[in-house]
Amino acid sequence: MPRYSILAHNHPSPHWDLFLESGTVLRAWRLLEPLGPGVAVPAEAIGDHRPLYLDYEGPVSGNRGTVTRVDAGTFSWEVDSGERLAVRLAGNRFAGRVTFSHEAGVWSCRFDPD
Repeated sequence: MPRYSILAHNHPSPHWDLFLESGTVLRAWRLLEPLGPGVAVPAEAIGDHRPLYLDYEGPVSGNRGTVTRVDAGTFSWEVDSGERLAVRLAGNRFAGRVTFSHEAGVWSCRFDPD
């Protein structure tokens, strides 16, 4: 099963990075607020990352702050289209469905626990 990780990142301002393993890269989103049950939070799709961020905590190169793991585990793909992505997380802290929606040029992310 593919793996995921959610990291708290303090640069350039506090946010949370959600990484989904996809082949040899991690698909990545910056969440502008912490995930909470049933609440859509603003999100930004960011460039693919190296798989090392599935297990990494500490300083980020280039003086880009530090990252701390919030959660990690495995996931399964449910929907992967241009405007919507849904996965089912099985982690230590988050177990349930995460849905990314892209409407009017803006991404949002919603967590619905099992």
